[in-house]
Amino acid sequence: MLHVLYLVHDLCDPATSRRVAMLEAGGARVTLAGFRRRETLPDFGGITPLDLGMTGDRAFGQRLVAVGKAALTLGAKLKGVARPDVIIGRNLEMLALANRARAIFGADVPVVYECLDIHRLLLGQGGVSRAMRGAERFFGRNAALLMTSSPAFVRDYFEAYGQSGAPVMLLQNKTLDLSGAALEAARPASLPKDGEPWRIGWFGALRCAKSLKLLAAFTRAMEGRFEVVLRGRPAHVEFENFDGFVRDEPYLRFEGAYRNPDDLPAIYGEVHFSWAIDFFEEGMNSNWLLPNRLYEGCRFGAVPIAMEGTETARFLAERRLGLSLDEPKAERLSALLGNMDAESYVALRDAVAAQDPGTWICGPADCRRLVERLGRVAGGVYGESFAEVAA
Repeated sequence: MLHVLYLVHDLCDPATSRRVAMLEAGGARVTLAGFRRRETLPDFGGITPLDLGMTGDRAFGQRLVAVGKAALTLGAKLKGVARPDVIIGRNLEMLALANRARAIFGADVPVVYECLDIHRLLLGQGGVSRAMRGAERFFGRNAALLMTSSPAFVRDYFEAYGQSGAPVMLLQNKTLDLSGAALEAARPASLPKDGEPWRIGWFGALRCAKSLKLLAAFTRAMEGRFEVVLRGRPAHVEFENFDGFVRDEPYLRFEGAYRNPDDLPAIYGEVHFSWAIDFFEEGMNSNWLLPNRLYEGCRFGAVPIAMEGTETARFLAERRLGLSLDEPKAERLSALLGNMDAESYVALRDAVAAQDPGTWICGPADCRRLVERLGRVAGGVYGESFAEVAA
């Protein structure tokens, strides 16, 4: 059985639980270690993670100090842990610790760099950005594999900036379904009755103040024909007053956090459209990523709305799906959606439903292929065949 040491920057991130579940479903044994952003850790089943301490959002100085301290104590933390076959470092700070773990266990243990976001500090031309890119090249110089979630990250960052020469595995942010049974059919929202609004769902990491203001202006202009439902955990540091702003908007409503994946069918089943736009790092990471909500929304029957010029819009255009906004202005969003009727919507919805479910879902076979690929990196054979988990 392949033994994976998985080092993560936030044990509390739902994506961590999903990746651990994926590795275990693929047949790997996982040792999990990382920092956390909240006091209470999630339940990882039979895994007790090695807690490296608490870090904060946007607290880059504090996180750098925490990584330095963790590097000094990592040997003691890993005492008693069996030698892994492969070490995965999720994000740059954990890539540094993956190298430290490699030194502890032996230089022949391969390191895999998992990079699912390109932070804006990596992209500037100032001294800090150049230093961070240099650190990434240094710590990634011996990486046996680069796992990332969007072709644009490879094309527009790793290749364009010369950041990595490692083989690439594309591992998209698909919804994880380990049931092994016939896939549950999506139950999209009912068409609005007379006087009822069309509903747009904006779910997940709520961190984009520009989207919030745009949707507020749009819904006011539509005078109630459209309503926006927000769910998830707002990054309050990115908004002047998220709670107060939403409370004062007549056609926005915030419904709080939700359980992923348990609540996904219900929350997407009550909205007609999924907001797959994010200006948080406009022109950089936000242009390149393929977000979780893209796959979640389409999986459960919501029509995606993307921003032209982004990787999300290219992904949808290749499949002739969804809607693309040409300018981030309320009047342009009104032009895109304002004449929506039942016939137009049903055509959009049916096009999404007609896609192969594998476009949106990661199943048991995908998990096995991931572990097989990691097994090849480790120099062993942990499965009968190898195929990329890329779409």
